[in-house]
Amino acid sequence: MKKSLFNALICGLILLTTTLSCKSAKQPTNAADDPLATHIDSTVKAGDDFFQYANGRWFKQNPIPASEQSNGIFQLIQDTINAQIRKICETSAAIQQVEKGSAKKKIGDLFFTGMDSTVLNSKGITDLKNDFATIDQIKDMNGIIREAAYIHTVSAGPLLNMYIAQDDKNSGKYQVYISQGGLSLPDRSFYFDTDTKSKIIREKFVLHVDNMFKILGYNESNAKMAATKLMEMETDLAKTSRKREDTRDPLANYNKMTFGALSTLTPNLDWKVFMNTAGLTKVDSVVVGQPEFLTALNTYLKKYTITDWKNYLKFQMLNGLAGYLDDKTFTEDFNFYTATLKGVKEPKPRWKRVVEQTDGSLGELIGQVYVNEYLPKGTKEKLVEIGNAIKNVFSERIKALDWMSATTKEKALKKLNAVIMKVGYPNKWKDMSAMQIDRTSYVKNVMNANKWAFNYMMQKYGKPVDRTEWDMEPQTYNAYYNPSNNEIVIPGCNIIVPGYESKMADDALLYSIIGATFGHEITHGFDDQGCKYNELGNLSNWWTNEDRIKFNRKTKMIVKQFNDYVAVDNLHINGELTQGENIADLGGVIMGYEAFKKTKQFKDNEIIAGLNPSKRYFLGYALAWMLNMRPEAMANQIKSNEHAPAKWRVLGPLSNMPEFYSTFNVKQGDKMWRPDSLRVKIW
Repeated sequence: MKKSLFNALICGLILLTTTLSCKSAKQPTNAADDPLATHIDSTVKAGDDFFQYANGRWFKQNPIPASEQSNGIFQLIQDTINAQIRKICETSAAIQQVEKGSAKKKIGDLFFTGMDSTVLNSKGITDLKNDFATIDQIKDMNGIIREAAYIHTVSAGPLLNMYIAQDDKNSGKYQVYISQGGLSLPDRSFYFDTDTKSKIIREKFVLHVDNMFKILGYNESNAKMAATKLMEMETDLAKTSRKREDTRDPLANYNKMTFGALSTLTPNLDWKVFMNTAGLTKVDSVVVGQPEFLTALNTYLKKYTITDWKNYLKFQMLNGLAGYLDDKTFTEDFNFYTATLKGVKEPKPRWKRVVEQTDGSLGELIGQVYVNEYLPKGTKEKLVEIGNAIKNVFSERIKALDWMSATTKEKALKKLNAVIMKVGYPNKWKDMSAMQIDRTSYVKNVMNANKWAFNYMMQKYGKPVDRTEWDMEPQTYNAYYNPSNNEIVIPGCNIIVPGYESKMADDALLYSIIGATFGHEITHGFDDQGCKYNELGNLSNWWTNEDRIKFNRKTKMIVKQFNDYVAVDNLHINGELTQGENIADLGGVIMGYEAFKKTKQFKDNEIIAGLNPSKRYFLGYALAWMLNMRPEAMANQIKSNEHAPAKWRVLGPLSNMPEFYSTFNVKQGDKMWRPDSLRVKIW
């Protein structure tokens, strides 16, 4: 969800935060002033490709910039947010007298070191020389384990993944989770797919690793051997990793065991060494996602030499921090991970990269300034209003379901009523005073920020669960559902609506964009994964057997629907992997529409810019996913992400809605038309 400026001359739009106090502001009355109307590509039939029909004119007039993997609404909104954060960063860096350790001091220092390209290029990778020297001195497997754990705290995730989260079966307790990991490519499939593009990616990956070892000082022969061996090691790790879609089932990936049983499972991996280095002591139990992966890893630790593992750790360390070093190292990283994997032609300007990293490392601190200086007054109140409207509609829908029994409905309503809505920004901010940031080294600042975040997570173990905590900042244009807390979180910047300057967007837009977001996140509590958690956030079967069978039949229909979509060349969307998001999208657009029908605009059939309320709603939903992607980036997403590409997040759910068919006169023979027997109806 990144960048790229909106073309104001073409669209007449400037992306601004909605001003919440001007409800009486005049709406556009003709197509020339309205973003929904100006984006329509009339050469495309709505019933054939509504995504292109609704957004095609904007796509034609706004090609993807060379520095981006896509262009569209997320870039537009992120550009506005980036401009605001840039101002926060630059003003903070320019302050002469600022309290040591203050938020603005940390923001200014991190931004300053990232922008100082002269110093970065003069240093090369020397700021990491002590870390590489430590790896060189390793003599045994415990040294490998200790260093792997340290790298987890500051750079990357070698060998495996480990994190602290609420126990899926006891949400009031924090638990240690361990799962498969250690790969440098986006997904295990990249190591095995046999199509030509995948083979080329693997070849280029080995060349990239070779070049990184040369940057580390290896001669040509040793760099080539180390790169070849690392590919072999990671292919082994990938071979024993579950497919991404097989990691989605929370029950199948919940294997709780004692610390002693974990040690017995992997005698070659000393967990006391790993966890002590990571800051964990007195661990009594862990949840292992994929025990067979750890069993295989245990053999690999002996299969490969200490030298092989040292090379692997060096690469992991450098690869995780390459973006914060000199231009040579950054460019090598960009050429593979961004150009090859995503098709991007050139890097973003330095200021944008540093702004994004500063926000990524110090998001809570920037968020405090952002709320005070940029977020409109009344944001929370408006979001709560829309959220409550969606929640009420969901309740009505559950009560009216013809496939669910009264027993299960009662429990579903109990869970829905217990959903917590966190909107706008947190009432309590994280204490980041312990994070060390100065003007000495950009990469060291990033490492310190990474270490603070890792330690913050580790220190939760053994403490009471803080259910007030947020995992996103108010300036993050995104949202999430947390099943362990049975909560939805909608950051304040989601109130941004493109195309409106100093006036409130009409309800069709608010409900199609923000309302559908609320509906999407609430539906996550009832998708194929979320439905396995009860109102307290614990894994629990609250369904009757008959209702579960009916639900599974419906979810299989949406899996089949998305499996049939071909997105890039002959690459199909993975319906199983994207199942939860597709269910949530369908629920979101339906709930948003049902709530919109209760508004005055809909009841009065208010015509704006020649568009009736229903047309504006569906066009607004397409605007919410207005995203044009490079084919390389789309292919990468399909193989490694649980979200379908934006186009099918519009086509898929709308193809199941009778209201869409009637609004745009979609008929048999149109490409989006589906017979009633194949239209998915869940919530």
